[in-house]
Amino acid sequence: MNYLIVPGLNNSGPAHWQSFWAKSLPNATRVVQRCWDKPEKEEWIKTLDDAVGKMLPDTIIVAHSLGVATTVMWLAKKVEQGSVPAQIKGVFLVSPSDVDNIEVIHSFAPMPLGKLPVPACVVASDNDQFVTMERARFFADAWGAGLFEAGALGHINAESNLGEWEQGRKFLAEFEQSL
Repeated sequence: MNYLIVPGLNNSGPAHWQSFWAKSLPNATRVVQRCWDKPEKEEWIKTLDDAVGKMLPDTIIVAHSLGVATTVMWLAKKVEQGSVPAQIKGVFLVSPSDVDNIEVIHSFAPMPLGKLPVPACVVASDNDQFVTMERARFFADAWGAGLFEAGALGHINAESNLGEWEQGRKFLAEFEQSL
């Protein structure tokens, strides 16, 4: 399996589980955006598209926060173009920031709500300040994705102090087995 790590707003620093996973998952690659603190929707989607174009078959996208919105928007664009890349085996979407209701990332609104063209799962926290569990469940249902409820982990980011985030690795393994 190959993994494409897609961070969100302000990137995922060294204490973020995505940074740990980028080092510990075999065949992991990380998307690098030009500007992490002032995201531009079309630029972020294009950067993701370029990164996917370099990936080998059997790739799982592992996205977090605004990276989830970017991934879903990229997939929606690919569906419109009739060209979903065959190398993407699935998408693992953690803490999907609610772009429709958060001012700082509202330029990414609206969140696409069509069924995703690849297997998907959403991981959400009970007390995420950027997406309610109800809204995360709504996204998962709209996208045809499974849902893992992670408990009270905030935004599931560096501030959550998760390190390697073993619970998330178990969710990922379960998702992989379903593919």
